[in-house]
Amino acid sequence: MTDSVTTGDAELVARAAGGSEQAFRLLYRTYVRPVYWIAYRLLGDPSDAEDVVQETFVVAWRKLPELDLASESLLPWLATICRFQSANRMRAQRKDRENAGAVADDTIPATVDIEQQVIDEEYLRLIASEIATLSDTDREILRLCAAEGYAYSAAAEQLGIPHGAVRNRLSRIRTRLRTVAKEST
Repeated sequence: MTDSVTTGDAELVARAAGGSEQAFRLLYRTYVRPVYWIAYRLLGDPSDAEDVVQETFVVAWRKLPELDLASESLLPWLATICRFQSANRMRAQRKDRENAGAVADDTIPATVDIEQQVIDEEYLRLIASEIATLSDTDREILRLCAAEGYAYSAAAEQLGIPHGAVRNRLSRIRTRLRTVAKEST
């Protein structure tokens, strides 16, 4: 089994940068959910979050040829693009409200909180670092079940291991990641 988080991302990025739509689709499927939750956390609206996710991946597709993947995961780079796209959307919404003379909607932040972005980036770095310490099988279980939404049985079948092993290992992985998340706050 290949190391899908380290060499896998670098290999897929290189193939996608060379024009491989299949490689880009795989990157998209791997990271669409985490990027969505980042956008949703920033914007607080599912529709806006979906739009920002699409904008994020359009920008990523254009910029992939320039990317030199220095980390083990593509997620921090995508998260940065997502934050910029979210900030652009918030500015455009604020400008639209001002131009329309509408009362400002307090549910949409008027400014981007730079301190929170730094905290979020550090949080993502810690999580990515912890994921990098997992075994290949554990990273595959996390990718299949948490990122791609596979059921335990489907992940077990794909990995050739028992259903219970997937369930138990994923539980330990999630506990480990929650511990890292709690320690970072």
